[in-house]
Amino acid sequence: MRAALTTCVLVLAAGCGGPPPAGEGAAQATPAAASPQPAAQSASTATVAATAAAGPAAPAFRGRTGELVNPDNTTMVLLYFDLAGLPPPIDQSLDDDMRVRMARATDKPAARDLVRKELEAGLAGVRNIGAIRMSLAANLSEYDSTYNEFTVRALSPSSIVEFKALGQKVAVKFGNARTAQVWRVPAAEAQAVVDRVGFASDVSLDALLAIRDVHAAPEGGNITVNVIEYELRENRSGNLLGRVQLAP
Repeated sequence: MRAALTTCVLVLAAGCGGPPPAGEGAAQATPAAASPQPAAQSASTATVAATAAAGPAAPAFRGRTGELVNPDNTTMVLLYFDLAGLPPPIDQSLDDDMRVRMARATDKPAARDLVRKELEAGLAGVRNIGAIRMSLAANLSEYDSTYNEFTVRALSPSSIVEFKALGQKVAVKFGNARTAQVWRVPAAEAQAVVDRVGFASDVSLDALLAIRDVHAAPEGGNITVNVIEYELRENRSGNLLGRVQLAP
């Protein structure tokens, strides 16, 4: 299924209105408010239309409405096992917990019971999760004047985000990476973005990811997600640089 991509670029003190309602092809510029918020300012806005090869979420995941925000390693491993329909290695992992390892012999049974209950509660907490909000270093490329775009290398096809816990390793991969990695910026505004950023390492990425698929692997597995939208922010000031929205 093809999808539309909307990119909103902010330069200097400019801001941008919120993402367009579902079905609209471009974000609309709005006057700057008297007391602007970082994600609701507007003074200079450019929009570019493109296409995306992002497929919809697998049917088994469409009914999952919950959302995780910057989950830790254990939560992501438990989410993987829940998505895959496999029993997590809770009992096998109890003695690896530092609280169990450091407990006196007489206290170990109680420590194991506590850890088990925490993991079981964590497993119950991911059973309706269908989306993840994740913050990453954007690893922005230099501006490509031929195509009028930056590449957000954190979302490239070769990028993965790894989580390790309970003796397992789970890799998050981006199913629509070829489109999601592209941040289009008009040439007239690109230099202002470069001047604000300074270094590629000074840009952070906040993304909304929809779970699309899961694949088992030895001692862990892979979760494939589609990037639905993301914001790029300058680390030093926290100011919004741009917003990209990919319609499913």
